[in-house]
Order: sequence, then C-alpha cells, then structure tokens
Amino acid sequence: MATPDDDSRDRRPVDGPDRGPDLAELIRYLAVNLVDRPDEVRVELVEERSANVYELEVAEADLGKVIGRGGKTARALRTVVQAVAPRSRKRTLVEILE
Repeated sequence: MATPDDDSRDRRPVDGPDRGPDLAELIRYLAVNLVDRPDEVRVELVEERSANVYELEVAEADLGKVIGRGGKTARALRTVVQAVAPRSRKRTLVEILE
C-alpha cells in the first residue's frame, strides 16, 4: 500500500465538478443511510497508479454501523461498488478510515 507521501497518488475531493464517476455519490448515499450523523460522512477519491481508492470517513461513533458485525456491512458496500464500477485496468477500492 502506498504511503500518504507517495507521489503516485493524486488526491482530490469528489464534491466538485471534476469528480470521478458516480461511485462517490453512491458510497456517500449508502453511508448516509447507515449512520446517525450523516453530516459527518466524507468521501474522497485517491487516484493511485493501479487503483482508484474511495476513502470513506464517518463519525467515530458510526464506524460500527458502516463496518457491521464481522465486517458484513463493509463487505456488502464494497460488493455494490465493484458491481457498479466501470471496467478498467485500475482496481476500484473502498477504504473506511478510522
């Protein structure tokens, strides 16, 4: 995994007009409907050489709701994103930040 200082990563917010596909909006929509503090949901696209990584950040108290028992909710969220992600040479990943 690349470090935060790695130059191969291009970090950009997904709120502006130059955002990736609607995957960020899908992730945000799913997360907002799972948590108690929807105003604290943040999604950021990090473009690496071999992957597009969507970083999901929620309130600390909501982490358990997004991860789920045994990681089932997080796994389901990633499965939905993989199913919708456009086919490309880059992998599409969802990371839940603590």
